[in-house]
Parts: sequence; C-alpha cells; structure tokens
Amino acid sequence: MMGYDGWGFGMHALWWLFWVVLIVGVIFALLQGSGRREARRETPYEILQRRYAEGEISKDEYEERKRTLGHDG
Repeated sequence: MMGYDGWGFGMHALWWLFWVVLIVGVIFALLQGSGRREARRETPYEILQRRYAEGEISKDEYEERKRTLGHDG
C-alpha cells in the first residue's frame, strides 16, 4: 500500500511551511521598504534653518534669505 510514512507527511508539511514563511517574509520586507521611501521633504525655510545651523551661511545671509522667503518666524 502506498502512502505517507511518518517522514513523508512531515517533509510535505515542512515544505508548505517553508513557502508560506518565505512569501510572508517577502511581503513584510516590501511593505517595510515602501514606508521608508515616504520621507517628508524639507520646506525651503527648513533648508535655510538647517544651513544656518550647520554654519554654511552667515547670519546676514540667513536674515536676507528669510526676508526673501517672506517668513517672519
């Protein structure tokens, strides 16, 4: 009589488990990766603030560009 002995059924179940875990892992990785790409872009004023904080521009240049942007903050 042909049928599964203890190992045959166990190996079959392990292959199904392997494929399910693999597919779920790939889907999870894709969903996690897509969340990282949705980074918020800096506004021009935030870029100006960052450049001033990092010392790339002087205080006078910062004030002039801030007036140009029309930002009173």
